[in-house]
Amino acid sequence: MFKKLVVGLLLAILLVLPAKVAMAAEKRILVYGDSLSAGFGIAVRESWPALLGQRLKAQGSVFVVANASISGETTAGGRARFAAALGQFKPAVVILALGANDGLRGLPVPAMRENLQAMARLAKQAGARVLLVGMRLPPNYGPQYTRDFDAAYRDIAKAEKLALLPFLLEPIALERDAYQADGLHPTAAAQPKILDHVWGALKPLVG
Repeated sequence: MFKKLVVGLLLAILLVLPAKVAMAAEKRILVYGDSLSAGFGIAVRESWPALLGQRLKAQGSVFVVANASISGETTAGGRARFAAALGQFKPAVVILALGANDGLRGLPVPAMRENLQAMARLAKQAGARVLLVGMRLPPNYGPQYTRDFDAAYRDIAKAEKLALLPFLLEPIALERDAYQADGLHPTAAAQPKILDHVWGALKPLVG
């Protein structure tokens, strides 16, 4: 009787152990952005972060994707909830893709820079590698503001030694058909191009 009990326990442990090892081996990539990363106007499964998760799974990667992007998010709003997101997801890599709404609203660039830098530092302190994803503004915001806005991402990446993707929408920037009716948000068909663009900067961080 005792022998059967021991054998039963050993079998139970052997059955559970692989699942626990697999869970322990998983590493999270936290996508932390706004509507451009949240899949605004399209099915979430069609968004580039979801496609990233599918690509990693197909490659047998230990990395999985958690998308905490929120449409309309500014860097101030993102900073306010960032510590909680780090605690919840415990990411190995953070894709920090905020700032577009700061620019569209004409918010002060120094405040945006401070918010992004603070989030980058928190992520590094938590042991995560960071990919900073920038945006660019149309010229109607004025040459000085657009230059300062663009430079903020480069300055933060240099100061904090971060991987940098200067412009998320670069591969589709001049393609009118790549955007929804609002002219701001990419279509589902454009998401694979965005993913390939992000992948080039992300790949060194995930091996």
